Amino acid sequence: MESPKQLTSLLHFHFLFLVLCAAHRPYSALQCPNCGYTPVPYPLSTHPSCGNPNYPLHCSQNTLFFLSPTNNLYRVQSIDPLTQRLIISPPAFEPNSCRSLDLASGGLLLDESLPFNISSRNTVMLFNCSSNILLSPLNCSAQSPCRIFEEGGECDGLLCCSYLKDASMTSHRIRVRDGGCTAYTSVVAFREGLGIENWEFGVELQWAPL
Repeated sequence: MESPKQLTSLLHFHFLFLVLCAAHRPYSALQCPNCGYTPVPYPLSTHPSCGNPNYPLHCSQNTLFFLSPTNNLYRVQSIDPLTQRLIISPPAFEPNSCRSLDLASGGLLLDESLPFNISSRNTVMLFNCSSNILLSPLNCSAQSPCRIFEEGGECDGLLCCSYLKDASMTSHRIRVRDGGCTAYTSVVAFREGLGIENWEFGVELQWAPL
C-alpha cells in the first residue's frame, strides 16, 4: 500500500504531466464547424476557438474563402484533408476586359509566414502579355493551352503564355501587372488533349502538416 507521501508525489507528477501536455498543445484540437455545406477539416481554422490559427480560412455567408495578405478573397472550391490540399477559384476578369480582378494587388499572393504554398500541379495561363515575355522560357506558342481558353473571349488575339508551376518557381505567388501580363487563370492537373469543358479550373494550394 502506498504511503500518503507517495500518493502526494504521484498527484504532483500527474498534475505536472497535464500542465506539460497543455503547454505543448496551445491551440484547440476542435475541428471547426462546416461553412455552409463545406466541411472545414482540422487544422484549418475559421475562428480562434477552433482549428489551428496558423491555418486560417474565412467563412462568410456560408461560403468558405482563402484570404490573401492583400485582402483578396478566393472561394474555396474543394478540400482534401488526406493530401492536405485545397483548390481555390481563380479571380474573375473585369467586365469587358482582359484584366484579372486582383490585378491592382499584383495577382495571387500567399503569406510566406503561413504553411500554405501553391502546388506543382497547376498549369498557369497568362493573358494580355507584353512582348517582353517572349524572352522567358514560358510556352507562348500557338500550341499553348491558353490559346484554347482565350478563343472568343475578351483576351482573344492578345499574347498569352502558359507554364507549369513547378518547384523551380516561387510557390507563393502568381504575378500579373500592367506592362507585363494583366490576367491569369489556372488549371489543376492539366492533360493534353482533354477538352476545355473537362478542365478543372482552380489554383491548388497545399498546406504543411503540423
